[in-house]
Amino acid sequence: MNLFNIMGLVSTLALALPIIILLTSKLAWYRSFPALFFYYFVVLNYTIALMGYIDTGSDYKYYHGVICNFLDTPLMLLFLTYFSKTVRFRKNLQIVTLLFIAFEIATMIMYGFTAKATTIILAPGLALTLIISLLFFIHQVKIAVVHHKAVGKAIMISSLLFAYVGYSFVYTVYYLIKPVYKEDAHIVYFLITIFSCITMAVGIHFERARVRQLAELKTTREELKIIYGAERDAKKMTTPREAVILNFDKEQWS
Repeated sequence: MNLFNIMGLVSTLALALPIIILLTSKLAWYRSFPALFFYYFVVLNYTIALMGYIDTGSDYKYYHGVICNFLDTPLMLLFLTYFSKTVRFRKNLQIVTLLFIAFEIATMIMYGFTAKATTIILAPGLALTLIISLLFFIHQVKIAVVHHKAVGKAIMISSLLFAYVGYSFVYTVYYLIKPVYKEDAHIVYFLITIFSCITMAVGIHFERARVRQLAELKTTREELKIIYGAERDAKKMTTPREAVILNFDKEQWS
């Protein structure tokens, strides 16, 4: 077993880690986490086919790889809405995602499911994801360091920023430089994937604890709202009755 096979195997196991954590922590269907879950699921399937653990044929590998590249940016942009500071920014990011999907469809119509279409789509997709990840990274790290809050978010966005800096390098080597370096680019890709997946799994674990605390706090607020709401209703029912009694006593006194 050579270095390529070893790194491919470790990368495959690392890709399964966030999927397992998302399922066990029940975050797989929470807010925008389904996009992250589906992203890792698609990439894991492609890596299994690429390494030949399941005999799928060359055509399946090729088209699966193209589909992965087409889904990469939309899924990641949808997940990044989780880090949005305002509702307006979240909506704008969703609009950007739809526009990018329209760009992908137009490119696919022009060039089909080809390597040229992948090359055209990946460049702006990587740049867009990288810039947005950097903006969220600065914000989340500031919150984690200064206010000691949302550590899970800071770890997750750090994982994505590292991954897309590395993937941008791999894209340059794999698609723009001579093809003789493609196997080396795959090894670098595996290294980046291993580190980013492990870091993402750690971030999801911390984020699950924060989400659980927020859910408990919400439940407590609802219970207090019910209790104090009942007390206010009781006071409203008591006050008119007391007024009637006082008026009656006043008439008797007169």
